[in-house]
Amino acid sequence: MTTANYQNQKVRKHYDVAFPIVNTLVLILLMFITLYPVINTLAYSFNEGTDALRGGIGLWPRVWSLKSYQSILSDRAVYQAAWISASKTVIITLLNLFWTGMLAYTLARKEFVLRSFFTIFFVLTMYVNAGLIPNYLLVSKTLKLSKSYWVYIIPTMFSCFNMIVLRTYIAGLPEALVESARIDGAGDIRIYWQIIFPLCKPVLATVALFVAVGSWNSWFDTHLYCAGQKDLHTLQYLLKMKLATTQASANAAKTSADALKNTTQTTPVTIRCAITVISTVPILVVYPFLQKYFVTGMVLGSVKG
Repeated sequence: MTTANYQNQKVRKHYDVAFPIVNTLVLILLMFITLYPVINTLAYSFNEGTDALRGGIGLWPRVWSLKSYQSILSDRAVYQAAWISASKTVIITLLNLFWTGMLAYTLARKEFVLRSFFTIFFVLTMYVNAGLIPNYLLVSKTLKLSKSYWVYIIPTMFSCFNMIVLRTYIAGLPEALVESARIDGAGDIRIYWQIIFPLCKPVLATVALFVAVGSWNSWFDTHLYCAGQKDLHTLQYLLKMKLATTQASANAAKTSADALKNTTQTTPVTIRCAITVISTVPILVVYPFLQKYFVTGMVLGSVKG
C-alpha cells in the first residue's frame, strides 16, 4: 500500500467517524431552534399576566397561572365557534378532495382531447384574480351566501393548486392499471374509485392537510360575511376578537386603577400565547397521523409527470 493510499484511508476513516457526530450536533441545534419558539409560547401562556410583562421567560413559566386559559374557555361562545370551525373544516376537506380528485383524474386522461385547454383555463385562474371587491360582490350579492353557513363551504370546494398536484400524481401512475381495468369492463368512475383513488392516498393526505389547515386558520371570511352572526363565528375569528378586547382592556387599565386590578392576571401577551396554543393543538394532533403520507405525497406529486 502506497503512502498516498494510506493517507486517503486514514482521512476517510476520520471522516466516517466525525460526520455522524457533526451531523447529530447540527440536527440537535436545528431541533432546539425550531422547538424553542413553541415551548416559549407555551411557557408564556401558562405564566401570570403581570409577571409576563417583565419578559425574560424562557422554557418554563416563572409564575404559574391558568387565568389566560380560563379567560378564553369560560366563554361559551368559544365552544360554538370551535364546532363551526371543526365542522366546516371536515366538510370542506371532504368536498375539496372529492371534486378536486375527480377533475384531476379527468384532466390526467390522455384520451380526453380538451384536457390541455381546460388545464390552461384553470391554471390561468391562479395568475389572474379579480380581487377582493369582485369576489365579495359575487359571494354576497350574486350568490347571496353572506350570513349563511354555506359561505364557508361553497367558495372553497375546489382548489386549482391542489388539482394540479393531484393531476401530476395521477399522470405518473402506470397506464397499464387503467388499461387492464377497461379490459375487465370497468368504467371511468369505477376505475377512479377502486383503482386510482386507493393509490393516491399519499397525495390525498397531503392535499387534505393543506385544505384542513387553511380552513381551520381562516377568519377573514367570517369578518367579511358573518361578522354580525354570532352563531356563525369561527374559532379563529372569535379568538381574534378576544385578543382585541383584551388589548382594549389593557389600554384602559393604564388610566384606571380598578381596570388594572381586574387585568393583572391576564395581559395581551399571555392571552395571545394561549390563543396560539388553543388554535394549534388540533392541527398538532392530526399531523402525526398524516406525516408519512405528507412527505411521500409532496415528493411524488412534485416530480412525476
